[in-house]
Amino acid sequence: MQQTPEYSFSTRAGTVTLRPEQPADEPFLFEVYASTREEELNLTGWTAAMRNAFLNQQFKAMRQGYAGMFPQGVFSIILLEGRPIGRQVVDRNTERICVVDVALLPPFQCQGIGTALMEAVLRLAVGENLPVRLHVVRDNRALNLYRRLGFQPLGEMDAYQEMEWRPK
Repeated sequence: MQQTPEYSFSTRAGTVTLRPEQPADEPFLFEVYASTREEELNLTGWTAAMRNAFLNQQFKAMRQGYAGMFPQGVFSIILLEGRPIGRQVVDRNTERICVVDVALLPPFQCQGIGTALMEAVLRLAVGENLPVRLHVVRDNRALNLYRRLGFQPLGEMDAYQEMEWRPK
């Protein structure tokens, strides 16, 4: 696994930094993951026990999948003023940078933090002259952010839009 770059930057919400994930972060990472599924689970009518069982299974599958598909990935905890507020997974090789996952707890969304995180990745890409790729669910509001930053669609896979940004 690559080392988490030392990111620290100011946003209108405060100072954002990244640190490497640690085993003790597992409960927090589950909380972040569960928050990303809240809207869809509200449509199911499932009991709390059913929801929790589903979330645990899906969380474990996601974690194993990311670790297997991106063994050199940088798995980071996003901190705002030192407090954990989200996660980021970025994989980099000699041909491209892949933003695998960025997720913020709901109270910290729409405050410029996601934009600042993506701009930091784009600065890294410029410095290394590499394209940045990502997949985003087609109805995810982050799609607007990626378009605004200059990402272009490459194609669609199931419910996902593949996008790419290239240094100028």
